[in-house]
Amino acid sequence: MSLINFIEQFPGEASCKQKFKEYRDQVGVVCPRCKGKDHYWKRDKEQYECKNCKTRITLKSGTVMHKSKLPFRYWFIAMHLLTSTKKSFSAKEIQRQLGHKRYHPIWHMVHKLRSSMGKRDGEYVLAGRIELDEGYFSTEVPEEEKNRLLKRGRGSQKKSKVLVMAESTMVESPKKGQKPRRIGYLKMRAIEDLKSETIDEIVKGMASGAEEVDTDGSTSYVNLKRYIPRHNSQVIPKEKVGEVLPWVHIAISNAKRQLINTFHDIKPEFLQNYLDEFCYKFNRRYYGEALFNRLLVACVSYKNEFRCKYG
Repeated sequence: MSLINFIEQFPGEASCKQKFKEYRDQVGVVCPRCKGKDHYWKRDKEQYECKNCKTRITLKSGTVMHKSKLPFRYWFIAMHLLTSTKKSFSAKEIQRQLGHKRYHPIWHMVHKLRSSMGKRDGEYVLAGRIELDEGYFSTEVPEEEKNRLLKRGRGSQKKSKVLVMAESTMVESPKKGQKPRRIGYLKMRAIEDLKSETIDEIVKGMASGAEEVDTDGSTSYVNLKRYIPRHNSQVIPKEKVGEVLPWVHIAISNAKRQLINTFHDIKPEFLQNYLDEFCYKFNRRYYGEALFNRLLVACVSYKNEFRCKYG
């Protein structure tokens, strides 16, 4: 959605609130007490009332805005900024755009939006042929590690491990300059270690529809053949990684560049939220102006329980 269209559609708080209610009515309201789905709308109170048990539910209750005191328009502006570009916005920049005095509420708001993106993507599983590999993302050194000698390379405390999976379909008779594979959905998951048990659980949950998987020869992937019918494993020279696992490494490279260019220091415990935003927008790269509305659906659909002291 262009900036001009956004301003025309949502000139004030009332228009944002009305649009949010429209989407909430479409998704449906569930009573937190009796689980009833039939409600009256109390216009004078701006609340829903359950027809069964008479429990009243606010417009924000049970959504990404649950218990938020920020105006609806703040949320709408933040959603517009996050979906209007392939890149991202830091909470500090969004605070500046909103002209809000306090940083912490804006920081929480933006992370709740990113968490909703992750929940929405969590409903989809990868299928067909996939590429799988791990990436190492720069993050802050954990507090408990700051007084220890820092390691180098992949085991460094400055690096967080991320498992990356991408649907990768072979292209028949690719044109000149076209890649031999076409990418579908992408998933990234921050992980504590590269033990095969850790990898197995994530693959079973996120790629249960996969029929074939391409990986390097790492021992972390030795059990994948138990869950995926065909496992293509090989030792890949560094200069050949881009040919064997092209889309996984393009995704890792692009995600790293976005995080470095937009954010300064990312704490490991919040890395997943930034990855969720990257994957959500990548998986909907052809949605165009509809991306804002899709995020609005996600915000209405999920009660966000992101509870974390600012970090």
